[in-house]
Amino acid sequence: MSALLPVAEALARILAGAKPVEPETMPITAAAGRTLAEDVRALRTQPPFATSAMDGYAVRAADVAGASPEAPVRLTVTATSAAGHGARGPVGPGEAIRIFTGAPLPEGADTIVIQEDTLPEGDAVLARVGNPPGRHIRGSGLDFREGDRLLTAGERLDGWRVALAAAGGHPTLRVRRRPRVAVLATGDELVRPGEPADWDQIVASNGLALAAMAEAAGAEAIDLGIAGDTFADLEAAITRARDAKADLLVTLGGASVGDHDLVQSALTRQGLDLGFWRIALRPGKPLMHGRLGPMAVLGLPGNPVSSVVCGLLFVQPLIRALLGDPDAGADRSEPGLLGRDLPANDGRQDYMRAALDTAPDRLPVVHPAERQDSSMLSVLARSEALLIRAPHAPAARAGDPCRILRLDRGL
Repeated sequence: MSALLPVAEALARILAGAKPVEPETMPITAAAGRTLAEDVRALRTQPPFATSAMDGYAVRAADVAGASPEAPVRLTVTATSAAGHGARGPVGPGEAIRIFTGAPLPEGADTIVIQEDTLPEGDAVLARVGNPPGRHIRGSGLDFREGDRLLTAGERLDGWRVALAAAGGHPTLRVRRRPRVAVLATGDELVRPGEPADWDQIVASNGLALAAMAEAAGAEAIDLGIAGDTFADLEAAITRARDAKADLLVTLGGASVGDHDLVQSALTRQGLDLGFWRIALRPGKPLMHGRLGPMAVLGLPGNPVSSVVCGLLFVQPLIRALLGDPDAGADRSEPGLLGRDLPANDGRQDYMRAALDTAPDRLPVVHPAERQDSSMLSVLARSEALLIRAPHAPAARAGDPCRILRLDRGL
């Protein structure tokens, strides 16, 4: 029997065949969550003019030099400048313009005396401190200048990146379309949630998890339902995936070697170009990867935890690659400290469900669950991270360094 493929090599092979999907133009109001297809450069300077950073009075620094509470300087107030209603000035000797945060700096003024350091006196104001030039002023272009690169192709647009693009003058953005990910559960033992189940059946849950994970990574999930353990059922579902122009078909279950595990055979009958099958991973050993023409195929194990772990390690990075993320395959693990002793590991890379004990002044302490059965969703749902153990890792003691992959709950 050939050696099992290491996890890192499996991921590299999966990503090697991924080409970004085509771009499309989206209004910026609908761009959150999308991935940029090209760099975004500023179409304007921000701020386009010098502005006041505080409420107060725009004055000439020379006029208030030496001002103090004991010897305030009296200035005549000639106008008011507010955001959207600026006063151009000019501010002459012995004059001040009342100004509010974000308002344009009037011509002639070169400093702001904040209102807490003034006293009103009729149509004048008493400046009780002296300020150097530039105090409380935001210069033109403080944030960015026209032509500056604001965002880079491959970045995913969260709220603040959308805001930055909008501030740069962009009403629309070129983004990658959402990759279409078809999710197919397989097995005669499965029924949909809410459907009556016979005594030897269970509710299909993996497909819901993988669809949610695909959407969270930026894809459009296509529910292909449940295919029974017949070639007719499986091939009909594969045809539906092709008709939907799926970029990726994710099958759940049926990828092992049992008499009822027909997925790989059905895909082969449809023309599958098999990349690999079975990797040195626990949970998730019977992972399958290949292509059906332009459609990538990932065959995941049927056990719920196995399918979710494979979703984290392979499905989501592949989606990121299809979106043009240059860091799609980046190592997202982080250091931690073991919370209990562990025996030596065997030849597979292990991902153990674990809770975290965190504090601001130290690395998280990692507490692997006692029960690691790959069928137990309840353990996974309570876990905060996956503890990563390398193949053939020696026995470890509590307090030893380790690596973890945090489970992202930000759906």
